[in-house]
Amino acid sequence: MPDYEVETVTLRIGSSDYRIRSLVDLRQFSDPDGLAEQAGISSAAWPIFGVVWPSALAIAAEMALIPIDARRILEVGCGIGLSSLVLKQRGADITACDHHPLAGEFLRHNSDLNGLSPIAFHNAPWAGPNPLLGLFDLIIGSDLLYERDHPRLLAGFIAAHAKPRAQVVLADPGRRLCGQFSSAMAKQGYARTEKRMAFAPSDIAPFRSRIMSFVRGAN
Repeated sequence: MPDYEVETVTLRIGSSDYRIRSLVDLRQFSDPDGLAEQAGISSAAWPIFGVVWPSALAIAAEMALIPIDARRILEVGCGIGLSSLVLKQRGADITACDHHPLAGEFLRHNSDLNGLSPIAFHNAPWAGPNPLLGLFDLIIGSDLLYERDHPRLLAGFIAAHAKPRAQVVLADPGRRLCGQFSSAMAKQGYARTEKRMAFAPSDIAPFRSRIMSFVRGAN
């Protein structure tokens, strides 16, 4: 890829292998067309979308097992799209979104690497509005609560794109803003459960990392 150092690795998720193109490291920034400035993304934050984080592996493993039935599913902040690939491989109705200008290109390339048909992608800022995105039964994401305004923005985004009966599943490495987000989701009528687990071999019990599930309208 011009102006970026990339690598292709094979990741085992569930019982399947996935070939993933990602950035070699986080010390990369090339923005000749001014896309970063237009999107409001700093040079330091620019490469974050393009690597495989432990939280992304955790949510992808969860997506290898979660019931998909006839659910319409949205991956928020998809980055290179690992969870979307896992769901697409399983035959799910999956849409991916991210505000990073390069996320769609990486997602398309990774879909091709794995012999999958294109995954629907939207450039969807959380502050919206995103009228073409629609409503979803299941919304997923990983490590999305690392900036002060993220709980408010993400909860507002979910309010705009979740069906009345919906589930939200997030992998979080232990960010302190999870409480604020959980409070905002409770006001929307969601009940929260979580499971603590190691996202990386270096994680030591008691684990701070967790998979959080928010459910509204369950029987």
